[in-house]
Amino acid sequence: MAPWVKAVSERYGVVKWNFVGQGERQLTLDIGDTVHIEEFCDGWYRGYLARNKAKQGLFPANFVHLKEVIVEKRGDEELVIAAEMPLVKEVTTTLREWGSIWRQLFVANKTERVKQVQRLMWELMEWRSQLLSGTLPSDEFKELKQKVTSKIDYGNKILELDQVVRDEDGNILDPERASVISLFRAHEEATVKINERIKEEQSNVQTDHSGISARIQSSPTHSLYVFVRNFVCRIGEDSELFMSLYDPIKQTIISENYLVRWGSKGLPKEIDMLNNLKVVFTDLGNKDLSKEKIYLICQIVRVGRMELKEINTKKWTQGLRRPFGVAVMDISDLIKGKVECDEEKQFFIPFFPVVAENDFLHTLLNKVTSSRGDSGGQGLWVTMKALIGDIVQIRKEYPHLVDRSTVVARKLGFPEIIMPGDVRNDIYLTIQGGDFDKYNKTTQKNVEVIMWVCDEEGKVIQNSICLGAGDKAVSEYRSVIYYQVKQPRWMETIKVAVPLEEMHRIHLRFMFRHRSSQESKDKSEKNFAMAFVRLMKEDGTVLQDGLHDLVVFKGDSKRMEDVNCYLSLPSTRHHHSDTHRSSVSLSRSSSSLSGGGGGLSVSSRDSFTISTLVCSTKLTQNVGLLGLLKWRTRPELLKGNLEKLKIIDGEEVVKFLQDTLDALFNIMMEHSQTDDYDILVFDALIYIIGLIADRKFQHFNTVLEAYIKQHFSATLAYKKLMSVLKRYLDVSSRGEQCEPILRTLKALEYIFKFIVRSRMLYSQLYEGKEQTEFEESLRSLFESISGLMRTDYTTTLLLRVAALKYLPTVLHDVEKVFDAKLLSHLLHDFYSCIPPEKLQKQKVASMTEIVRSKLFKRQECRDVLLPMMLRELSGALVSMADGPHDDRRNSLELLNNILEVLSMDSGETFQHVQDIVVSLLRVINRTVITMGREHALIVSTFVACMTAILNQMDDGHYMTYIETFNGSSDLVDFLMESFLLFKDLIGKHVYPSDWMAMIMVQNRVFLRAINTYAETMNQKFLNNDDFEVQLWNNYFHLAVAFITQESLQLQNFSPTKRNKILAKYGDMRRLIGFAIRDIWYKLGSHKICFIPGMVGPILEMTLIPEEELRRATIPIFFDMIMCEHAHSGNFHKFENEIILKLDHEVEGGGGDERYMQLLETILLDCAAEKAVLRPQVQHFVALVKGLLIRLLDYRTVMSDDSRNNRMSCTVNLLNFYKDINREAMYIRYLYKLRDLHLEGENYTEAAYTLLLHSRLLKWLDEMCGPQFEFHGSQTQRQLKETLYDTIIDYFDKGKMWEEAITLCKELVEQYENEIFDYELLSKKLEKQAKFYENIMKILRPKPDYFAVGYYGQGYPPFLRNKVFIHRGKEYERREDFQNQLMSQFPSAVRLNTTTMPGDDIKNSPLQYIQCFTVQPVLEIPPRLKNKPVPDQIINFYKSNYVQRFHYSRPVRKGPVDPNNEFVSMWIERTTFTTVYKLPGILRWFETTLSPLENAIETMESTNEKILTMINQYQTDWSLPINPLSMLLNGIVDPAVMGGFAKYEKAFFTEEYTQQHPEDRDKLSRLKDLIAWQIPLLGGGISLHGKRVTDDLRPFHERMEECFKQLKKKVEKEYGVRELVGSVSANTVEEMVVTVGDTEVKMRKSKKKKKRSSMIFITEERERTSTMDCKRVRWTFQIGRRERGKKKGVCVAAVVAEAGVIPVSL
Repeated sequence: MAPWVKAVSERYGVVKWNFVGQGERQLTLDIGDTVHIEEFCDGWYRGYLARNKAKQGLFPANFVHLKEVIVEKRGDEELVIAAEMPLVKEVTTTLREWGSIWRQLFVANKTERVKQVQRLMWELMEWRSQLLSGTLPSDEFKELKQKVTSKIDYGNKILELDQVVRDEDGNILDPERASVISLFRAHEEATVKINERIKEEQSNVQTDHSGISARIQSSPTHSLYVFVRNFVCRIGEDSELFMSLYDPIKQTIISENYLVRWGSKGLPKEIDMLNNLKVVFTDLGNKDLSKEKIYLICQIVRVGRMELKEINTKKWTQGLRRPFGVAVMDISDLIKGKVECDEEKQFFIPFFPVVAENDFLHTLLNKVTSSRGDSGGQGLWVTMKALIGDIVQIRKEYPHLVDRSTVVARKLGFPEIIMPGDVRNDIYLTIQGGDFDKYNKTTQKNVEVIMWVCDEEGKVIQNSICLGAGDKAVSEYRSVIYYQVKQPRWMETIKVAVPLEEMHRIHLRFMFRHRSSQESKDKSEKNFAMAFVRLMKEDGTVLQDGLHDLVVFKGDSKRMEDVNCYLSLPSTRHHHSDTHRSSVSLSRSSSSLSGGGGGLSVSSRDSFTISTLVCSTKLTQNVGLLGLLKWRTRPELLKGNLEKLKIIDGEEVVKFLQDTLDALFNIMMEHSQTDDYDILVFDALIYIIGLIADRKFQHFNTVLEAYIKQHFSATLAYKKLMSVLKRYLDVSSRGEQCEPILRTLKALEYIFKFIVRSRMLYSQLYEGKEQTEFEESLRSLFESISGLMRTDYTTTLLLRVAALKYLPTVLHDVEKVFDAKLLSHLLHDFYSCIPPEKLQKQKVASMTEIVRSKLFKRQECRDVLLPMMLRELSGALVSMADGPHDDRRNSLELLNNILEVLSMDSGETFQHVQDIVVSLLRVINRTVITMGREHALIVSTFVACMTAILNQMDDGHYMTYIETFNGSSDLVDFLMESFLLFKDLIGKHVYPSDWMAMIMVQNRVFLRAINTYAETMNQKFLNNDDFEVQLWNNYFHLAVAFITQESLQLQNFSPTKRNKILAKYGDMRRLIGFAIRDIWYKLGSHKICFIPGMVGPILEMTLIPEEELRRATIPIFFDMIMCEHAHSGNFHKFENEIILKLDHEVEGGGGDERYMQLLETILLDCAAEKAVLRPQVQHFVALVKGLLIRLLDYRTVMSDDSRNNRMSCTVNLLNFYKDINREAMYIRYLYKLRDLHLEGENYTEAAYTLLLHSRLLKWLDEMCGPQFEFHGSQTQRQLKETLYDTIIDYFDKGKMWEEAITLCKELVEQYENEIFDYELLSKKLEKQAKFYENIMKILRPKPDYFAVGYYGQGYPPFLRNKVFIHRGKEYERREDFQNQLMSQFPSAVRLNTTTMPGDDIKNSPLQYIQCFTVQPVLEIPPRLKNKPVPDQIINFYKSNYVQRFHYSRPVRKGPVDPNNEFVSMWIERTTFTTVYKLPGILRWFETTLSPLENAIETMESTNEKILTMINQYQTDWSLPINPLSMLLNGIVDPAVMGGFAKYEKAFFTEEYTQQHPEDRDKLSRLKDLIAWQIPLLGGGISLHGKRVTDDLRPFHERMEECFKQLKKKVEKEYGVRELVGSVSANTVEEMVVTVGDTEVKMRKSKKKKKRSSMIFITEERERTSTMDCKRVRWTFQIGRRERGKKKGVCVAAVVAEAGVIPVSL
């Protein structure tokens, strides 16, 4: 075989198929297991499973799928990691963990949760496949990553797994690399997100009020990508498809049209556009997405004939635009992100045709959106995807969807953000409708509107009209034609785009023409009317948005095209409240117009309406803003225009933000030599900054910043801005009124941005000139701010608050042009100006912002600022100890930010951390101690802060801090506080239980602190003079609380979680456990101070199921034993405490079989060398072991559904505590048993249970002992009386009036002769009389009794292979009892026989139950014997106070006589004796047999076996000799000595005789049986000699020799017994042999005919009630009736080993 080779590349894999390992060397593999490979050889690997690194083995190579790995070196160890992206690894691990839980849920039959987890897992598996494919674009990968992490976090929460904390990119945060504060914040954020996700899942509603998903809402700009795949419609002519977004509520389109020209053959007119009809509807904002509904619509216009009829001889007019239909789809959920949208998924948009001519396309849209019809399969096929960002962003992030060829359709209106440089100059014109009279025609006109864009000379501006995005610009627009409609409603929107400089010369001209369906007629038609409108007014403002009712002119067609005829006329109608007056005035004007030589007249019967929307960053509709923008044209109006700026609509100002700011700074710069306009410009600037700070325009912050960085160019502006700002500050500092100062302070951030940018531009231009002057001005400016802070005027309070809030915002910019350390000093002075007690909350908030700045990250700046901040924090935390939680939260936020900065700084931070520790550590400790737990968030933040401080402390910090304490008492106080605090935080969960990372980091930090403080105590407080008992006591209790906390109990965690914790943190329990052990042994003579106080905590620690820890700490017990023994001569305190605490700990879940073994082994090994202590320790170990056995049994059944099992174990425990004289524990379990009985309404048994308690009390007026404390302060008499009353009530409910009468008599005796309370006496006598009456008058049904045997090793020890007699309830049938029994043991097999099963069943790993009815044996009380007793009284004793029960069944022996079946009918009677009488403290008791009785039964059984076999061999000579040989040899062999040698040592001693004088008769009986065994063996050996073959003759001779020795010994000790009669082999005879008192009939025949023979033993055994018995006694009484013969009785014994319930009564 080839040698094993170390694996290099093949290091890690996933199991593909199950593999069952053969032998110990091979590993068993399951599908999906991950394996680490160490070596390979000939198609086999050697390695280990990732989930169980301890076990290594071999497995076949072809069962494993290899994965790429990364091998990291960590010291000498190699760490093998799968080379997958972290997210895929996380998904894989998550699926494994969820899969395990899913199986458990399935087994537990939790159907709903199983389905839920299954759905989650399917989704994760699908997404994992997508991640592994590697084909996702960056945008989709980000989106998928967010979905995957969100789903994992949600699943972990509902499955109660640990929370996964992530960084901003969604990657798992490594606690080793993250600071404590960032880890805490990440947990908080994750919790909020997950809770929102759960609410969303539960309510099935998105979290935002508008229904927009959080991701989409986070962006101000959105787009919709649409790809037209196909258009299916039977037209037969060319068509135009106008697609746009539509608001059905307002019934308006909200985007430009996307125009697709579709050919008559069912393909795009431009064949190159096939499969490339893509558009992006962009510039959508959150307001648009918050609309209730958004539709994607398509208006279809056909281009061709007037009507779709067959062509006849007449020639039809072509090229007419006619309405054809619409297609509509609701895309609200898709565009809002409520539903997933994949660009590959195709949507069908159904088509609805125009039915009648008055079905205008716009009207049809409204009909279709309200009621859907059948489209007949006609419509559009499109794919869509909602995209986030503007056109620039989406081209970067979605290059596979949006490229330069993709058409862009903009929103009708501005986006929410207009960046500097975004120049737009679009005018959208919507032809609304008209009303045209038919005049001299018989039918209404077919009106077509034709529009041109013309200049002042009437020249048409070419290519200035755009019908829709994606279409080429045209010079002429022609409307859709509605056939013979008087009032057409077109609602067609087009875009007019003309150069900005031409705008003032431009006007729109509309011509109206009637179109005929016949070409010949159509050619003769001329324009019958016209209208026009200018785009710009005389004042320079552009046409107002909204509806415009244009004047319709009539006249000669040539004159209508002549601009000189119409351009000077009014173009729009003026709207008045009085319609009539309006028409009159218009008619008057029309007559004057016509007479004015223009040749055009106003048509009073025709009307035409349009609407316009101007989207321009250069054209304004506001006169005041226009005046400011063009201030140079009218400089005399400048001051007024600057003042008017404040009343201009904010939306208009931000729309022209760049131009407005340019104008302001140009004004400032062009007047640099004077300050005439400085204040006005400054105020205007403040107004604009304030406007942008408004929530309505907050998106324009980025616009303003972009302007400052890219477009701002005023190099001298900083001087004027600083001058005005200082002037405002100085005026306010003097207490004088300065109206703009508050707005100015709010705008401080952007003022300084302008100042700094201006200075930087100036410095670049003039190479740093005037830097000193600038710095001095800035310092002076800061001094002015500080001067404001020194004031105490009421008028300046708000200003000071504003200064604190807004000053930190300037630092980011100021430090670019000013020395950082000097700036820190200025800030220090600024805060120092404020009195300590003033504006404390605002100061803290302001400092928090300072810490977040880059300035604080510099060490030299921290040197200046940190001491000042710590002073402020110390005072704030002390003064706010009882203050509002918000104040404390703000202080904590500041401190947390400081710690965060220090943790991220790789430079020298020692002194800064030391300053924090000295100033604040103890303050924070005391704050946490004094705070309650009702405000968990505040407490957890404080604890995280404290943990962060401790985490950043190194050994030097600890050492330095310890030295700061003045005296030992102060240090002791600090350590005590720390220990109490740590213990409190460990015991009470500060963080949610699923914050495992945070909890483990806290534990690691606390562990280091605890060990460091312990080292300090070793150095300072271990000597006799300085020893502090309470301090050390607190340390031990803290250490044990730490080691036993729930979050460190790895055995309770899943393998995945356990491995994670061990890999990152190790097992902290071992570290602290070993530390506790080492410190204990250092205590020397002081140990006695901690006994018994520390026994319980140490016990709690040793119960942790960690082998090495147990081995290290259990010896402490022996050390305690020695310590107390040396001090007191015994270790009673230790023993009592162990027993008391062990009960509590094991019941709580601690301890196991292994612990019991270790405790026994280690303590006995320790005691082996201590001869004086050894016996006492051995006794103690036996005591504890016995207790542990019972406690573990008790704990096992406490969660059991079987109340009977719980009662049995409770009785075991209470009897144990009684035997070892632990009265308090005994009483505790009595009441637990009582409660169990009451649950099952077993009132009689509950009464007997309480009776045991009452017997511990006396009729004395002494106070009860400490064991009765839970009953309150009472005398024994009072308590006993109370108990008797309760017991009597229980007996009454259980109809056990005889027992109730007995107790009543005892109470009567006390009332009558001791305390002389005749009133109570009379009541008790009345009750007693009532009981007597009940006995005679009320029928009491007899309960049935059932024998129940529990066989097999599958039962717990207290049931295994034992038989119990159960007392049934009233009218309870055996079938019901048996069914209830089987429900407790559903896997048990029911035995249908009543005979005792064999060893094969007893030793089987399964469970078997045997159940049958038995009859109680009546035991009449002596006082009732030989007396005429009524049946009502005697019937009670037939089923109560019984201890013996029998069961009889017929048995056939020998040949059946057909004439008389009774000849062969035998009755086998089994008698059971219980440990105690029934009823008692249980409804059942175990059957019992004493050790001596067991020996007697065993000897009887052996003698019977000898006789039976002799009988068989006499009857059938063909039987093999081997069984007889083995039986005889096994008895006569010297090593066995007849099996009775052990009985001689056990029972035939003087000690036994003295201790058990009542067993004298039984001892004689056992000796007699031993003596009678000799003649029986003699007969057997004689028979063996006749049957033995020659080759076995030596064996027989040796056996005869052994028998002679045995016979000699027995006859000498127990006398000679002889068989009467002889045995003949040749004759058939029946002989009667007397064995003791027994006659034995033996038949012998040379024939091979088989006959029956029986042994008759007439004996009645005495029953016993020994408490220590551990056997089961079965007595078979077999009777046979023969014709004319006397009945004979046979008794034989069957013995079974078993444990007993030792109940003492």
